[in-house]
This record gives sequence, C-alpha cells and structure tokens, in this order.
Amino acid sequence: MSATRTPWTRDTERSPLWLLSVARDFIDRLAGSSPARLALITFACIVLVFTGLLSLPWASSSGQVTPLHDALFTAVSAVCVTGLTVVSTATHWSGFGQVVILLAIQIGGLGVLTLASILAVAVSRRLGVRGKLIALEEMNTGRLGEVGALLRIVVTTSAAIELAIALVLAPRFMMLGEPFGQAVWHAVFYAVSAFNNAGFTPHSDGIVPYGEDLWILLPLMAGVFVGSLGFPVIMVLMVNRTRFRAWTLHAKLTVEVSVVLLVVGAVAWGAFEWSNPATIGAMSTTDKVLNAVFASVMMRSGGFNLVDMNQLDQTSVLVTDALMFAGGGSASTAGGIKVTTIAVVVLAIVAEARGDADVRAHGRTIPASAMRVAMAVIAVSATMVTVATAVLLQISGQPLDRVLFEVISGFATCGLSNGLSAELPPAGKYVLAVLMFLGRMGPITVSTALALRQRRTLYHFPEERPILG
Repeated sequence: MSATRTPWTRDTERSPLWLLSVARDFIDRLAGSSPARLALITFACIVLVFTGLLSLPWASSSGQVTPLHDALFTAVSAVCVTGLTVVSTATHWSGFGQVVILLAIQIGGLGVLTLASILAVAVSRRLGVRGKLIALEEMNTGRLGEVGALLRIVVTTSAAIELAIALVLAPRFMMLGEPFGQAVWHAVFYAVSAFNNAGFTPHSDGIVPYGEDLWILLPLMAGVFVGSLGFPVIMVLMVNRTRFRAWTLHAKLTVEVSVVLLVVGAVAWGAFEWSNPATIGAMSTTDKVLNAVFASVMMRSGGFNLVDMNQLDQTSVLVTDALMFAGGGSASTAGGIKVTTIAVVVLAIVAEARGDADVRAHGRTIPASAMRVAMAVIAVSATMVTVATAVLLQISGQPLDRVLFEVISGFATCGLSNGLSAELPPAGKYVLAVLMFLGRMGPITVSTALALRQRRTLYHFPEERPILG
C-alpha cells in the first residue's frame, strides 16, 4: 500500500530547507568525487557575480552601463588577480566600482574555496573532511591535517601584511598632498593589490610618478614578493623562521628558485635596458638598479610597472615573457607554471645528466609522479599560450611579439601590459578573459575538473624504451 502524499509533504519537500539539503548533498558528492571541478564551478560563479556588479550603472563614474565584454574582462582580471585592464580603474569606475574590484581581488587572492572553508571553520569551529578536500585542491597542500592550520595562516597573514603595507603607504600619500580619506583608500587599495599580486592601481597614471620614491616602491615590492611565495611557505617561515633544516622541501625549493629568478631577472633586465633612453637610460645608477630590481619582482606576477612596456628592448621583452611564464610559488597569489615546477624539471635534467636513477634535493627523493605533473603543467600551459596567441593574432592583426607578451601576461596572471588588451575588439577580450581564468585555476586543476572520471588499470604492459633525443 503506497503512502499518501499530502500537500504539506510536497510543500515541505520544496521548502528552502529541503532545497538547501539537496544543494548540500550535491556539493558533498562533487567535493568527494572531484574537488577540482567544484573549484572551477565556484570560481566561474564568483566571476559572474562580479560581472553583474560591475555592469550596474552606478559602478561606472558616468552612471551608464558598462558593456558586457568590459565588465566581464575586469571581473575576471580582478578575481584572477591579474591586473590587465581595458578601461581605466581610476577614471572609468566609480567609488562603488572600485570597491567591487578591490573585493574581487581579495576574494581571488585568498581563493574562493579557501574562503568558503574559513567560513565553515568560523561557524562550526571544526573543518570536516569535505572542507579539507575543497581547501586541499585549492592550496595543493600535501596532507589533510595541514589544511586547518593553513587556513588560519591565510587569513591572519593576509590581514597582517596588507595592514602593515597600508600603514606605511598612507602617511606617504598624505605627505604628497592627498586628503586623509583619499590617502587611506589608496593605501588600502595598493596594499591589497600588491600582496595579492593583482597590479590594479587607483591612480590614472599608475605608480609611474613614484618611480624614485622608495617609501612607496619598497612596500609594494615586499608585498608582491611575500605574496608570490605562497601560504604553505609563509606558514613554514612563521613556524621555523631561519632554521633552514626544518623547512619543508617545498619551502626550500620555492625560496631558492624565487631568489635566483629575482637576481637573474634584475641583472638581465637592467643590463638590456641600461642604455635605453626610452626607459632607464637617462637615470642615475641608483635609480637604474632600483628600476631593475622592481621590474624583476613585478615580472613574475606583480603587474606594477614604472616604464612603458612598448619601449622595452626586444631582449628585455623576451626576458619578461620567460619570467612571467615562470610565475611564483604554488598555492600563492602569483600565477605562471610555478617555481617548484621549474625546480623539479631542472633537478630531473641534472639527475639525467649525472646518470642518477633518482631525482634528489636536500636529502629527499622527488617521486616520479611529481615529475610527470611538472611536465604536464609545462605542456598544457605552453599549449594554452600557443592556441590563445594564434587566435589573437587572427583577431587583432598585431605583431607576434606584442600579442605573445599580452597572452603570457594574461595566462600567468601577471598584469604587465603593452596596451593591447584595451585595443582588442570584444571577441579578443573574451579570449583573454578565458585565458586569465584558466591561468588562475591552473592547467592541472582545469584538466582534472574537466575529466569525467579517473581510470584505474589492473594490469601493466611490458616495458620498452623508445629512442629519445
């Protein structure tokens, strides 16, 4: 005998609590089966929300609706902490629009899923397996037990560093003639933008007028560099400080490669631009060195610039392309293929050249699976950049070097620009927006999210080595 379905039962099933239960069950299944896919969907939803907010009439200073392609591009650039712009942040957007952009930068820097897990901790005082799986995928943390501590580090460290940068910058802006409220707003905006490696500026001419002001440049460089290390590294540094032996292998490789790239980038960029009158050629030696170091820090994801990118020597453009593609640390606010990917590949090459069977670093053996992931990241990233470059070449009709620069900057979420983004037609802006989104999510995350299932083979074919090289 079947049970009678009363109107009360049907209304209950359709109540908000029932819908909430259904949504929670769906998220549970999705988080358990594919946290990467959940990350992709959540980031996409957040982008759409901010696109809607920036499309509102009162988000623009003129009070008119911003075209969809410009609103979407700006929302993606902010959430993905890139910094590429198609309209002036200072003049096109109203105060409300700038607040929306700043909020999008902060959410994007912390990671949408990280933020969701933090809220879960705040409400329930505990982080369940589902939340750990979600945060695990976002931050690439090795063990579930580390995620709860890492989430606390994300919030407290971000707030502390951004507050410190803002407190340093605000007095300087007031000394330069800005009213108190405006100086505080600009200081907060730059602090959030710098630590999150976003590169957005509230001034119409950016930071170019402050090209010789160490009071402004040094905090920006420090914020960008620390943000590019990644939260797992920051956690290790806070716990173990200068005890290098106690650092994790990930922290050691991240810091080492970051410092090497910083020095190499500064020396190379400074050498090629030293006599260029259109950039730093007419400056004093001290200012040349300062500009070279600043450029090296920003090329790996910061996005702030002191010189016109269109005036760079072609060799400097090549160096900038390489450093943008390299990016910063894993689980950081920086983009690119990540410095640990470079470290693993270089170590594998050295081991192969020496004839070693294992790839070793700092007394540890790097598993073969890590090397496969590193190679996959490079291959997928290079493919994305190549395809996007080919498409934009057809759309824009611009030279290869100019298009490639903008594409790598978008994919690596760097934000340095030669002005091509603003010149593109709507179709080109959509292409760059998709590229920024994929670059922020990461090639492996995107590939995993789009995969329908994971294959498990119960057999192993006989090995046969092909001829390589």
